[in-house]
Amino acid sequence: MSKAYYQAPVGDFCVEDGSSILGKLTTHHRHELEHLQRNAWIDQIRYLQLSLASIFSGTLFFEFNIPRMGKRADCILVTEGIVFVIEFKVGSLAFDRHAIEQVYDYALDLKNFHEGSHSATIVPVLIATNAAKVDFVLELGADGVATPICIGRSGLDDLLAQAAGIPREQPVSSPDWEASGYKPTPTIIEAAQALYKSHDVTEISRSDASAKNLKATSDRIAEIIETSKREHKKSICFVTGVPGAGKTLAGLNIAASRAERHENENAVFLSGNGPLVTVLREALARDKVEQGKFSGEKISKKDAEREVSLFVQNIHHFRDHYLSDPNEPFEHVVVFDEAQRAWTTDQTSKFMQAKRGLADFDQSEPEFLIGVMDRHSEWCTIVCLIGGGQEINTGEAGLGEWLRAVENRFSDWEVHASTLLEDPHYTVSQDAVELLHSPKITKHEDLHLSVSMRSFRAERLSSFVSSVLDGDVSSASEALASLGDRYPILLTRDLVSAKNWLNSRARGSERTGLVASSGAHRLRPEGIHIKSAIDPKSWFLNDSQDVRSSYYLEDVATEFDIQGLELDWAGMCWDADLRMVDGSWQFNAFKGSKWQSVKTSTRQVYLLNAYRVLLTRARQGMIIFVPNGDPKDPTRPPAFYDQTFHFLRGCGIPELKQNDSL
Repeated sequence: MSKAYYQAPVGDFCVEDGSSILGKLTTHHRHELEHLQRNAWIDQIRYLQLSLASIFSGTLFFEFNIPRMGKRADCILVTEGIVFVIEFKVGSLAFDRHAIEQVYDYALDLKNFHEGSHSATIVPVLIATNAAKVDFVLELGADGVATPICIGRSGLDDLLAQAAGIPREQPVSSPDWEASGYKPTPTIIEAAQALYKSHDVTEISRSDASAKNLKATSDRIAEIIETSKREHKKSICFVTGVPGAGKTLAGLNIAASRAERHENENAVFLSGNGPLVTVLREALARDKVEQGKFSGEKISKKDAEREVSLFVQNIHHFRDHYLSDPNEPFEHVVVFDEAQRAWTTDQTSKFMQAKRGLADFDQSEPEFLIGVMDRHSEWCTIVCLIGGGQEINTGEAGLGEWLRAVENRFSDWEVHASTLLEDPHYTVSQDAVELLHSPKITKHEDLHLSVSMRSFRAERLSSFVSSVLDGDVSSASEALASLGDRYPILLTRDLVSAKNWLNSRARGSERTGLVASSGAHRLRPEGIHIKSAIDPKSWFLNDSQDVRSSYYLEDVATEFDIQGLELDWAGMCWDADLRMVDGSWQFNAFKGSKWQSVKTSTRQVYLLNAYRVLLTRARQGMIIFVPNGDPKDPTRPPAFYDQTFHFLRGCGIPELKQNDSL
């Protein structure tokens, strides 16, 4: 995919005929060209040819591709060792908030994901061509990205002159910058949108050696599907991965690529994670409506929702459909996200009796789901994505139920598994470990995703979190030290300071939010009400002006709301349900008006995993809030919190200084 529709040395651009430039832009435009876009380009060309006439060096890029966001910046100007990201609002008299946010996002995206921009000084510029001249001050952030500059019908030449005198992080040359690679790490929402629009996974994800196994995993699954199809076999494969490694991305890629290139397969992505399905479907539907506006095609929200529902579905809706429909399923390839969370026989039986009126239902969810796919007369493939330490709810089967179902009822199926599947983080039952020793199971190294991609600044975040939850101060300190300044983690005992820090760190549309355990009932005196359910669509997708959004830092998401999703900057609120006591974690549940000790090992694992989910949701950094407690309140005395705070500080997490939160 070309980086830009048009590029040329600045001197050549300034003397080239405008019609010639317009022709080159039009040639690369994939959509039907509207008069509005054509006229905008004409105005942009005229504006820049006048403003850049005195510039003798550098390169200009028109419609520069921003892969992770699936969008294009109007112009990139690399000159005098500085990268200018220019966005136009042709004919506009004002500078609207959304446009300022957009150009800031483009600049931050280059800084984080474009190799040539990592050490560059980057200046985002918004030009409203009908606005009067605006006074501005060029201010650089700590990472060399300037606060967006707003310019009217004139002033770009003044900005270039002013920028010439500022210190550079590291001057960049146009040829080197142009030749450098782009290694994006999309959010799961961005990835779903890009894949649904038929982008290849290599276009929207990192391609460096440390993250190459995402493509290798996708290729291995595709090979298994093709073999099953060619040889008329039925297969199931188990994919493992550390938190944030891209399991869901790999699954979405399989579903999207098979659906796009193999129409007769009807691949689908299934998840029992209700909020994830809700948010992805809403994001895809909104994006489809917006794309329709851009291309001149009117698409209703309901039509968009109906179409995207074929791509992403709730696993329980899929199950219920085939309870009443005994026919061969429509889908040949199904991807089950977080497959270890499928229900046990007991949990499924209770649900079927209470909610569906089926008194004699005696199958686990994995057994029933494999049975549905087994109805195929020729071939099919099931892809099970298994997260490490992700079981957080009663009745979740884990890996064992899938393996038992294959062993006892579907022995003719071919089984492919990650070599890491026997790791305690993925296999929690001894019988599952024994079943994995079956000679029928083919093991593949590339069915394991080992590198966290969510935290693009902190590939060792999952190791740090695991050490914290293991109570291992030494290992946690070592892992945290390896993160350095790339991924800030701070501690505070003041919620207001935590919120101020989050607001000070986020730029552009970077998403902030508060998260807490579903058992954090005694955070309520701090203003954190975990029983007040969020609306996932509004919380994860609406902008900073919407009081229902995560940005407002009022509504808090629990592990059930946020599993599989992410924030840029997270405020993690720690309650006394998981507290450090004399060097070991103590597990508690709040019942009625007091805390009760959690004795069963399964519920203890669920509680640890809840905190594991919460501590691995942030892409760029987080602050952990541990309350002071109240000596007058027997449900939250300081003793319930102090040892936890000191343990986390002993792991190397620095305490927030007052001036850092301003």
